[in-house]
Amino acid sequence: MDPFLDIQKQRADSDSKFIDCNGFRVHYKIYGSGKPPFIVLLHGSFLSIRSWRDVAKPLAENATVLAFDRPAFGLTSRPVPSRKNEARYSPEAQCDLVVALMDRLGIDRAVLVGNSTGGTLALLTALRHPARVQGLVLVGAMIYSGYANSEVPTVMKPFMKAMTPLFSRLMKKIITKLYDKNIRGFWHVKSRLSGETLAAFRGDLMVGDWSHGFWELFLETHRLHFDKRVAAVSTPSLVVTGEHDLTVKTEESLRLGRELPKSELLVIADCAHLPQEEKPREFVEGVRAFVGRLA
Repeated sequence: MDPFLDIQKQRADSDSKFIDCNGFRVHYKIYGSGKPPFIVLLHGSFLSIRSWRDVAKPLAENATVLAFDRPAFGLTSRPVPSRKNEARYSPEAQCDLVVALMDRLGIDRAVLVGNSTGGTLALLTALRHPARVQGLVLVGAMIYSGYANSEVPTVMKPFMKAMTPLFSRLMKKIITKLYDKNIRGFWHVKSRLSGETLAAFRGDLMVGDWSHGFWELFLETHRLHFDKRVAAVSTPSLVVTGEHDLTVKTEESLRLGRELPKSELLVIADCAHLPQEEKPREFVEGVRAFVGRLA
């Protein structure tokens, strides 16, 4: 029996749900009436479903909202890919998981709201499955830098895969040491991030054999060449950036707003990489208005 099942049971909230999908046991929560419009929330790296805690229910007043822990994060399982299971951590596989979840939960089309690397996946999902994506909300989305523009060299993969135990332990030490500083950097006003919330995020990431799952995700990183692809995105989009975002610099989001064919831009003042955390009211108002215009 998978020991992670016990962890899921012990740490689940009263509104937590789990579903087996594409090789993962996915932790998710759903809010609202169950009727359209549907909104799917995709959190960023090192975070979890918790990042939407202040905005999911307000958004669900006018929509049905699905939030889930992405593979390698939160209470979603972290299986090691093998011939015996479907679990894959590539950006494309994560996008296919989004659509498979929608299928399992009876959602035909949805507005994808992605923050940071969640925005990377939202845009890629729109390119891979355009008929399933009604709209995009790209929040500090990592499109021209970081996750979307990094690559593990193909020639190095077999060696790195063979050395997984060593490299995953090393990555565990590095992330553990730098985690708090890294997360604080997502906030403009550091005092808005309480010690309790920071500890909760750390606990969401560091579950079970968490470094192995993160290593598998890292191994599948490759360039997505969005600079050549965004012009082909026909999905209506809202590009959101915090005025003081240093993780995905505000200028990068402004560029995205210019290059996406059907985009609107929302700059939220007095916040950085996580507007949904620092300015939830302004965030909800902007997303709600955009979804209303789509309807």
